[in-house]
Amino acid sequence: MRRVKASFVGLAMMLSVANANADKKSDYFNPLQSAVPSLSIAPDARGGGMGDLGAATSADVYSQYWNPSKYANMDNKGGVAISYTPWLRSIINDIDLAYLVGYYKLDDRQAISASLRYFSYGEINLTDMPGPSGEVISNGTAKPYEMSIDVAYSRALSQYWSAAVALRFIYSDLMNGVSDEQTYKAAKMVAADIAATYRRPFDLSEKRVAALSFGTNISNIGGKISYDDGATKQYIPTNWRLGVSFDYPVDIYNKFTLSYELNKLLVPTCPVRSEYDDNLEFQAAMEEYRNYGTVKGIFKSFGDAPGGFKEEMQEIMWSMGAEYSYRDMFMARFGYFHENEHKGNRKYFSAGVGFKMRVFEINAAYLIAAHSNASCPLDKTLRFSLGFNFDGIKKLVDNSEE
Repeated sequence: MRRVKASFVGLAMMLSVANANADKKSDYFNPLQSAVPSLSIAPDARGGGMGDLGAATSADVYSQYWNPSKYANMDNKGGVAISYTPWLRSIINDIDLAYLVGYYKLDDRQAISASLRYFSYGEINLTDMPGPSGEVISNGTAKPYEMSIDVAYSRALSQYWSAAVALRFIYSDLMNGVSDEQTYKAAKMVAADIAATYRRPFDLSEKRVAALSFGTNISNIGGKISYDDGATKQYIPTNWRLGVSFDYPVDIYNKFTLSYELNKLLVPTCPVRSEYDDNLEFQAAMEEYRNYGTVKGIFKSFGDAPGGFKEEMQEIMWSMGAEYSYRDMFMARFGYFHENEHKGNRKYFSAGVGFKMRVFEINAAYLIAAHSNASCPLDKTLRFSLGFNFDGIKKLVDNSEE
């Protein structure tokens, strides 16, 4: 059963670099490895339409994932939204991500928010699978899934600065539906986020106000997770996101937003066998890698790549995006996401649209693979989001009662 368990953990890691072999140009391939890779999937269609970014874009109901400190800049009293993403549809048809998020402004300076994420790996049929007592279980079926629940508190620190902290409960069950309590248990962990935003408006004219924003979020700061009661432990995807965004109103009806973002997994780089003279040295390096504590692992992630500074730079993913808004009602979005070919090779364009009314808003995004000579499992990925504005609902109810 340990062999079966390992195959599910491998499946989860494989999905985190789903198109790793799609267009590999070198034999050197050393992606960062972590458990619960679904935590790194952008859940909403607005950020997805702009190349999977959102650390510094204007505040919206989906800010919980990107940067919860932006909630302190929201004008509305509160809101709630749901998102749905069919994942890897080009290779499998029953993997998907569902996301529920909401926020509430306590006053002009403070807000609380929460979200629920559920990622299903679909249904996996297992045959000739050894059971806990050694017997053979035929046609076993597993329904692995990962979920997280988080809450955040955000506060405006000054006219331009805001900050937030979030707590997250993570649950990963890669053998759901298969009984094997002796060698496998669902993994649980608590993690935290620390986020900050600097947003500075600039008056261009009486009715035109531009804004420059910087945003950062260090997410999933927590201990290592285990599927075998602590016998082996894996890093969760601690990530540092840093972005800049500029809002430019052409006139009172038309506005453009340009954004750029960097993000890096703050987990140690796995040793590469070819970098060591013999197997004993390699095994010692692997043992040291597995035994790093959380804080030490974060700091080691900035300087432990076998290829030195060049490889460290390859571990940084970047994305850029643009959004056009007409009367803050209709939005068109474009973006690009880039990951080095040695670290996962995810490269894709994205496009999206949005429509916002007083009560609700609808967003959709579509992903287009950038690989021209090979298929990409992320190609043609769709995202859908539906949000509701509490202020708009209240006004609608008040008007109906008059």
